[in-house]
Amino acid sequence: MLDRTIRILSDLIAFPTVSSDSNLEMIAYLADRLEAAGAKVDVLSDPVGSKANLFATLGPEIDCGIVLSGHSDVVPVTDQAWSTDPFKMVERDGRLFGRGTCDMKGFIAATIAMAPVFAEKIRHRPLHFAFTYDEETGCIGAGHLAKELKQRALRPSAAIIGEPTEMRIIEGHKGCYEYTTRFQGLEGHGSIPDQGVNAVEYAVRYVARLLDLKNELRSKAPPRSRFEPPWTTINVGALNGGTVHNVIAPKAQVDWEMRPVQVSDAIFVKEDLKRYCREVLLPEMQKIHPNADITTEIIGEVDGLVPVDHNEARQIVSELTGANGADLVSFGTEAGIFQNLGMDVVVCGPGSIEQAHKADEYLERDQLAQCLKLLERLADKCAAPALG
Repeated sequence: MLDRTIRILSDLIAFPTVSSDSNLEMIAYLADRLEAAGAKVDVLSDPVGSKANLFATLGPEIDCGIVLSGHSDVVPVTDQAWSTDPFKMVERDGRLFGRGTCDMKGFIAATIAMAPVFAEKIRHRPLHFAFTYDEETGCIGAGHLAKELKQRALRPSAAIIGEPTEMRIIEGHKGCYEYTTRFQGLEGHGSIPDQGVNAVEYAVRYVARLLDLKNELRSKAPPRSRFEPPWTTINVGALNGGTVHNVIAPKAQVDWEMRPVQVSDAIFVKEDLKRYCREVLLPEMQKIHPNADITTEIIGEVDGLVPVDHNEARQIVSELTGANGADLVSFGTEAGIFQNLGMDVVVCGPGSIEQAHKADEYLERDQLAQCLKLLERLADKCAAPALG
């Protein structure tokens, strides 16, 4: 089974599914494999038809199913110093090299390799496969999939998100909210600054407010928070604007994010910034230039995975792996989207996040073998009249 999985992984790596490009060829490949195993497969196109989610089911079409989920997209390889072709998998010293090997095509390959086994054993409880697009750029595909599942009134009860955790059980992570805030000022000569609206200056003041909020959030950490750090964080990723030294900058842009440990923190930050712009920055800007403006584009607002006392997915994976306890991680996943649909969710998959997004990304062969053991035990569990 391991060799078969590695062959499938090699096929998946050959699809250059960078988020800026289409994933349709890879989705078609996965659909063919799952249909051959007897699954009912739906390919769900994005609004423009260049990408798609895949949702497939083995077993009865009833509620209370288990979802195995992964994203099909990968991050770019531009300006990275790879020692081999990133889209041609290479095995060396027990490691499988290629873009997406650990993040997260290794898990997808394992589920596809196991599909015929699942088809043979599943009887009483459905198993679903959910493969999404554009996780790396705001979990857009998972958001669209969630809307589709709501419309179908389909209610799976548990989900395993196969992000690279070194097969540790992860029961919680922070949310990831990403924004681009744009400033429209008024161009002018640098020698007469009062006759223009310098967008860069107002962007800098906005960033200063972000930094004030960043410090204030430290005091809002929930009691006994297990996250590291335990409070909501803010990061300013980029500030761009202006052209040359002696021209008042008419435009500026701030790219920033926050990682909330609780939704109330995100609300606090957004409301504070809206009030600051409305009551302080905009009146000053528009006093000089009525058409001056500040707009914020939501790049993505992905809720975190909230640890809960009762979690069937955690119980299932614990029984299958023999692991005691569950951890939290700092990176984000699509898990919160599935949790918001009413499922119990854990993140558990092969590989280490330390290798993700880097040149010469790799997945340990042993990690893939451990993932297959979990899935093989899940197949045996699915053969029983009841699971839980």
